[in-house]
Amino acid sequence: MKNMYTDEGSPLYPRLGPYFTDGRRRVDYVLAYQIQKPNSIRRQSSKFSDNNFIRRLRRSMSMRSSRAPLQPKEDPEIAAQKQRTDYHEDDKRFRREEFEENLLETGLELEKDEGSKIPGIGFLKIHAPWDVLCREAEFMKLKMPTKKVYEVKQGSNLVEKIRLFIHKVTTPLHPKVDANRPQSVKSLSHPFSREKQHLLLANGVYTSAYPLHDLLYEQWASYSVFYKYQPIGLIRKYFGEKVGLYFAWLGVYTQMLIPAAIVGVIVFLYGCATVDDNIPSMEICDPRNNITMCPLCDHACSYWKLVTACGTARASHLFDNPATVFFSIFMALWAVLFMEHWKRRQMRLNYIWDLTGFGEEEEVRQRFQVTCNADEKVKLTCTDRMPAYLTTVVMMSFMILVTFAIVFGVILYRISIKAALHMSNYPVARSNIRATVKTTAAIINLIVIIIMDEIYGAIARWLNTLGEVPKTDKSYEERLIFKTFVLKFVNAFTPIVYLAFFRGRLVGRPGNYLYVVGSYRMEECAHAGCLMELCIQLCITMLGKQLIQNNLFEIGIPKLKKLLRRRKSDMEEEVNKSLQRHEKDHILGPFVGLSPEYMEMIIQFGMVTLFVASFPLAPLFALLNNIIEIRLDAKKFVMELRRPIAAKAKDIGIWYNLLRGLSKVAVIVNAFVISFTSDFIPRLVYQYMYSLDGTMHGFVNHTLSYFNVSDFQPGTDPLQPMHLGYKVDVCRYKDYREPPSSSAPYELSKEFWAVLAARLAFVVVFQNVVMLMSDFVDWLIPDIPKDISLQIHKEKILMVELFMKEEQGKRLAARDNHNQDNCTSLPSANQSPAQPRSRPATHAVFWEKKRKEREANVAPVYNM
Repeated sequence: MKNMYTDEGSPLYPRLGPYFTDGRRRVDYVLAYQIQKPNSIRRQSSKFSDNNFIRRLRRSMSMRSSRAPLQPKEDPEIAAQKQRTDYHEDDKRFRREEFEENLLETGLELEKDEGSKIPGIGFLKIHAPWDVLCREAEFMKLKMPTKKVYEVKQGSNLVEKIRLFIHKVTTPLHPKVDANRPQSVKSLSHPFSREKQHLLLANGVYTSAYPLHDLLYEQWASYSVFYKYQPIGLIRKYFGEKVGLYFAWLGVYTQMLIPAAIVGVIVFLYGCATVDDNIPSMEICDPRNNITMCPLCDHACSYWKLVTACGTARASHLFDNPATVFFSIFMALWAVLFMEHWKRRQMRLNYIWDLTGFGEEEEVRQRFQVTCNADEKVKLTCTDRMPAYLTTVVMMSFMILVTFAIVFGVILYRISIKAALHMSNYPVARSNIRATVKTTAAIINLIVIIIMDEIYGAIARWLNTLGEVPKTDKSYEERLIFKTFVLKFVNAFTPIVYLAFFRGRLVGRPGNYLYVVGSYRMEECAHAGCLMELCIQLCITMLGKQLIQNNLFEIGIPKLKKLLRRRKSDMEEEVNKSLQRHEKDHILGPFVGLSPEYMEMIIQFGMVTLFVASFPLAPLFALLNNIIEIRLDAKKFVMELRRPIAAKAKDIGIWYNLLRGLSKVAVIVNAFVISFTSDFIPRLVYQYMYSLDGTMHGFVNHTLSYFNVSDFQPGTDPLQPMHLGYKVDVCRYKDYREPPSSSAPYELSKEFWAVLAARLAFVVVFQNVVMLMSDFVDWLIPDIPKDISLQIHKEKILMVELFMKEEQGKRLAARDNHNQDNCTSLPSANQSPAQPRSRPATHAVFWEKKRKEREANVAPVYNM
């Protein structure tokens, strides 16, 4: 390598940002390592030459073989530990030097910086010259643009016209990048050939490896451009296709949330506008009905008036109204449209980024090994892996049971705190029992979900390395994603599923309630149903996860880690401002992949689609969160994390399958929510089967059964039976059961079975109709835009034409050379006439090469 330093170690040129000391060669990659030299003798840089390497190698080997004997006064254990430490440091130094010599042999240019302002850290700056880049591009089959360009014609169908119209209307919202590049012209590209090459770092030899950050803040990461589209092209060039596809998917998802949020707000406003005309809530709020309800808990609770549930009944109508059914159908179709829109957008990006022929070639992942002793390692066999698989299944099942146990603990909290508040002497506590219990229980669930999410993530990573032996890195990552998704999905949705489908179902009736853990009576739903509590739980969980886990943690934790790394390095603020680019990037956090970003969006997608029938405002809250999330992730990627190595990808992988599975499950879940959680089906059954005038008048009285207070079990009757000021002989409770005076008292009535049959029928009809509509939309919209498929076909034809013209040019050039040779060597009179020459050798070699390539089924490589 060229000597860029003087003998004293000072640079010959001043340092200029992310460049070598000459100010001309750009730093493309940085390797950091630990150094043990004291500050007083650290040198700012070092030489890289063959003689210098051999000299250091000999000195290192001589130090190993000629160590001074231990002094008698020194502790032998401490001396032995120091000797082992020195040996390991010399071994690491030798391995670094050997590795760096290999880098030099490949044509890379290196420059060391061991005099940085970060104590104990040295940096190896790497620059890849242009010829090395060209060689690696050919080896990696990168598609390079040719001089041949062609016009990209836009589609003429209705969908493309709508897309072009929207693009024209939203032109001011697009970032001002690549403004001079015509969008209707595209260069032909051709792939080169070679397998991927990774920079392998020995364990402990280098502490970190990363490319340097550049400028990508003003057009993307700034909050002042939150209303604009993302510069996806620049993101792809800066981070690679894999990161570019994530932000493109996040942008499409956020864009599709706009119509869902608008429709959800309209449904909510419809509930607000019709709440005063809702007959069931009017009957509950009418004090003239004078309906006395049975106690909500044993012994401590007393009788209560139905009119006290007026506020809950009116609030429930905001989310439980006929428009909810329409919104559930709309969201099911919205999910299908979103998936189709993303597939088309992804295909368009593949075409623009020249990924249409990209086949992901993965490195075979090294098999996991178990250590038998200090000198022997054997690979895991099928019999060795079997206990590991069983351990994975058992551990995941155990963690799911832990989640169920936590939810059950919150249920016991609600039951006990409700009884305690009923026994309280404070009027304020007794007046807001339902609101207090619902809100505090939802907050406790949120805190538990956030804590368990971190625990489940660590457990999933441990289980994924326990004994599985995936063949590729992609398979390893997909298994980790699936385990993490299962655990976090169960953690987030178990409380919501309980409220939606189990609470109020396993209760019993007055005089014969169901008890758990001794004397804890299972909790009931309010008279208006459990939909309001489900809405509260979903709202607090969704907003809390987005505000605390997704946004606050993403801002606070990286900044805290960055501050700790600065303090660990004992750097002051002025010193930190004077750091070079590679030193500043070393302080940043390491890039851990896109799985956390995808995971939080997938969980959010589940909350938007699965229980949207109970919370129409979920798309609105998701939209507001994602507008902030895009810029927050951008700022984190640019300013808080080290720049990752660019990785190619043509799709979002397993995340698409998870999204598609959630969209399918959402149809079934919403069908059950409408049928069993809300009162939509009981209202329809009453209106068309039992109502005398075909209206909802009398619906509340129809849903309430009678109970004779003399049938209470001993010890369960109220302590204060005169709480309402009069003696109660009969109380009411919500259920379809026979009255006490019938021949089968308290048995399920025929109305119960009629409502149950209607609910099951609705689930079947709703599921099949929505699935049929979804499949029709999926069939109607092609996965590949028509204009893209035509352009790909046209590009192949033009590529063939280009090759034919090149071959024709080569033949003409060879013919001209042949004619010139004939003119310069004309035969004299006494010379025999020239014999006819065969086909030029260049053409023979060319066609022989093509023949061999066709036989070997290898794509030819042309210089363009």
